Formats: sequence, C-alpha cells, structure tokens
Amino acid sequence: MQRSVIPLLRRSRWFSSSATGGVVGSTSSEKIVASVLFERLPVVIPKIEPIVYAFQEFSFRWTQQYRRKYPDEFLSRGETRGKGDYKIDYVPAPRITEADKNNDKRSLQRALDRRLYLLLYGSPYGAPDETPVWHFPEKVYENEETLRLCAEAALKSVLGGLSHTYFVGNAPMAHMAVELKDDEPKIPSFKRFFFKSQVIGTSKLHIGNCKDFVWVTKDELIEHFPEHYSFFNKMIIS
Repeated sequence: MQRSVIPLLRRSRWFSSSATGGVVGSTSSEKIVASVLFERLPVVIPKIEPIVYAFQEFSFRWTQQYRRKYPDEFLSRGETRGKGDYKIDYVPAPRITEADKNNDKRSLQRALDRRLYLLLYGSPYGAPDETPVWHFPEKVYENEETLRLCAEAALKSVLGGLSHTYFVGNAPMAHMAVELKDDEPKIPSFKRFFFKSQVIGTSKLHIGNCKDFVWVTKDELIEHFPEHYSFFNKMIIS
C-alpha cells in the first residue's frame, strides 16, 4: 500500500465554529484523527552558546566604562548588614542525570534543558496491516462535541487522566492530509489534526495503552519521521 502525505501548516479557524473548537466543514466520508503533541518544557536554563557568552561578556565590559559611579561610602553600606542563617551556599543541580547517562528515553528526567515529546509504539489509524509504528497519542473523531475533546480523550486513554496536563489553546496547531493511492484502499484518505498539550506539576507519568513509549527531543523525534522532516521541523520547537 502506497501513501502520499501532503503536510499543510495553516490556521484552522475554518475548522472551528466557536472558541471550544467545534467541528465544521468535515464530510461524513472523510475520517478525521486528533493527535496530541504532548511535551515537557525545559526544566533548567539551556547552556549559553560560546559566541553568545562572548558577546554578553563584551557588552558587560563595554557598559562598565560608562556606568554611573557611586561614592565608596554608599556602596560599602551593604557590607555592614548583619549576616544570618538565611545565607545558604548554593549548589547547582547537575545537568547530566542518571537517565542521561543510561540513555533512558522512558524517563522525564533526561535532557533537562530541552523540550521532550511523547511518542507511543503501537498501531495508529492508517497503519498498513496494523503494523506497530511510533506515533503520537491519537483518536479518530467520532461523536465528540469538539475536536479538542477528542484530543483530550486520546491523551486520557494513555495517561489515565488529565490532572497533570495543560492543553495550549482550543484550535489545532497544524494538520496533515493523508491520501491513499491504492485502487481499492482498505482505509480511505483522512486528515490528522495536531493539538499541543504540556506536562505540568509532575516529573513522572504512568504511560499505558501502548506497547512502548519514549520521551524524545526534537532531533530524536524527527529521526522517527524522516519523510516528514520539513513538516515537524516547522511545527515543533527545539
């Protein structure tokens, strides 16, 4: 079975009739799939690139030449303040965790300075012969009131609940049209709409309803979908 994927990055207002993402304009013969781009935001500040650090150092030294100078007696007042137990030696947490050292991609405690995205291993809609592949949490739109509710149901089926999730907006962030070219395809052409959701308030989630799962960076994610490099490179933030 050969498939032709036509990625389309565009605003989806034509698809929503209200702020809650009501479905409008879909035909009964064309299937619609809601996929969730579930991400964990960076936990620590990314390292500064050497060229950026060099510029900031130069900028600081240049500014120091023209800064306002205060009398020494004014600046020395801070040294006369009492020192109490509130002064604690600060020890930064390590950037490289055990999950990084062991290359544990099932852990959220890796790549702390990068965004991580959830991928599931199983049989998504449209997979030929239900062959297991890596994909995003998804669900075929049926009778939900809105497409976003369909996306929420897709993520809930994997996590068991949505207490540690936050959906960014009500409308899809992008969509992809998938066309099957066989004369008598087993599955008709369909559209996959992507919603963004983020992990909040936890560093560990129980993922189920799949054969396997991984948390990957943008570069690692694109390696799983080389045929859609341009699409995901535009849609996903590093």
